[in-house]
Amino acid sequence: MTLTAPASPRAGRTRRAPVDPRLLREVRSARNHLLRTVALGLVQAACVIVTALVIARLGAQLLEHRQLPQDSPALLLALLMALAVRAAAVLVEQRTAHRAATEAIGDLRGRIVAHAATLGPRGGAGRGADLTALATTGIEKLRPYLVGYVPQLMLAVTVTPLCLLTIGILDPLSAVIAVITLPLVPLFMILVGKMTVGRSEALLADMRTLWSQLLDLVDGLPTLRALGRERGPEKIVRTLGDRHRASAIGSLTFAFLSSMVLELLATLCVALIAVSIGMRLVYGEMDLAPALAVLVLAPEIYLPLRNVGSQYHSSTDGLAAVGAAFEVLDEVPPADGEIPAPDLRTSHLALRGVSVLSRDGSAPHRADLELRPGRVLALTGASGAGKTTAVQVLLGLLDADDGHAEVVDAQGVATDVRNLDRRTLWDQVALLPQRPVLPPGTIRSVLESARPGATDAELEEVAAATGLEAVIAQRGWSAELGRSGRGISLGERQRLALARALLSPTPLVVLDEPTAHLDGGTEDLVLDLLRTLRAQGRTVLLVAHRSRLVDVADDIAVVEAAS
Repeated sequence: MTLTAPASPRAGRTRRAPVDPRLLREVRSARNHLLRTVALGLVQAACVIVTALVIARLGAQLLEHRQLPQDSPALLLALLMALAVRAAAVLVEQRTAHRAATEAIGDLRGRIVAHAATLGPRGGAGRGADLTALATTGIEKLRPYLVGYVPQLMLAVTVTPLCLLTIGILDPLSAVIAVITLPLVPLFMILVGKMTVGRSEALLADMRTLWSQLLDLVDGLPTLRALGRERGPEKIVRTLGDRHRASAIGSLTFAFLSSMVLELLATLCVALIAVSIGMRLVYGEMDLAPALAVLVLAPEIYLPLRNVGSQYHSSTDGLAAVGAAFEVLDEVPPADGEIPAPDLRTSHLALRGVSVLSRDGSAPHRADLELRPGRVLALTGASGAGKTTAVQVLLGLLDADDGHAEVVDAQGVATDVRNLDRRTLWDQVALLPQRPVLPPGTIRSVLESARPGATDAELEEVAAATGLEAVIAQRGWSAELGRSGRGISLGERQRLALARALLSPTPLVVLDEPTAHLDGGTEDLVLDLLRTLRAQGRTVLLVAHRSRLVDVADDIAVVEAAS
């Protein structure tokens, strides 16, 4: 059962700083990228000022004294060096920005996955497949933010004030005009931001919802096909896709419009300075050299702010991704206990009046069961009653909203599962979910990871017991799984997972619908596997619908959802 929850809309209603302080505080590559960008911005500002002053000097000499530029080789060399250094700074900035973005995304992605694993099945606020969307395409929204928006923002706080200061020294009147007109650019950025508020969060939420629905649909296709309902859910996916497309087109529309408005505004502001300088040159109230320098510097004042405005959509997308990531990372994982788990070969697990709240009501209500050592317990109930959730509570993967799970040792001492060092419990459990996840490697190495040092005879025995020998005969023991397109089917993966469960030495084996992806003939192998596990004295918890599986069990427990 998948517990999902929609993305929190809080991020769309919260005003954020242009650079999220949590990103700088907790992600080293992003912090280094910001400092490096500031340093390169200062270098570019110096190059811009030198370029303007040299061009002004060369232009004044040419127009006033008829002196050609080649007559001043020192000025030409200074101009070429300034242009070369600026080009090198831009190149370094772009190359390091992509590397820093890749490192920051990888860092956050690893932390999201690792932290969600510590939170349990409802980790990341119960996002399930939605968490997969966040950790893959969602967090990639950070790349254009770090590569495009942040560098332009740092240029706006380095190049713009330094160029404005230089203009103030050369021509105070032009500096006054620039100071008056400069706030118009961020003012229009704010207006555009108010028009686009919430769009990035809505786009990210639509994408994550689409991923969740699509993954859930693919996960349930075998069941839907068995029930003849495989041609209905595609309408939901199509509707979600249309909504995502409309959100993306809307964001792009506002991005293009904002760029056009900011470009026009910056051009008009530069024109005001140029007209003022032209009038004073005509009336002889200003020298030519400072006039040319101001004309070269004036566009550089507005350029970084204009670029910041054109990258504004990248800012909102990136901050939305950062907010969603830290929303997961800020969740506090359940506290682990300190009591070592008793030996499950002589202890039994139990649920005592366990209830788990769920948005759709598909969760156990007042569930009670007792799993005694050396026996097979079948957990049954209607679809959506919460059988898988009950198993998660029993193993300490999920906290119950009411009731509790406990382990009773051989002396009859009961201990709440939440008070256990859960790693000592999980090391005694072999869990086989409906969609098993296998480590990469060859078929042999995957099996040997369940019991290091297993002999060839033992491997061949479990392969024969689970129907895996046909796969091995076709592909060989050295076949790579999940690489170069040489993966195995879901049913073959299920057989391999069953073989791992049989081979592992753990005293408790949990099988969640072990025949869900197997044909009827292979079901007999699972029945034989259950009898083998019981003969070995191992405890088996079996989540099952099919009556043939239930008939093999020693005990039966029924889970019911809240009405």
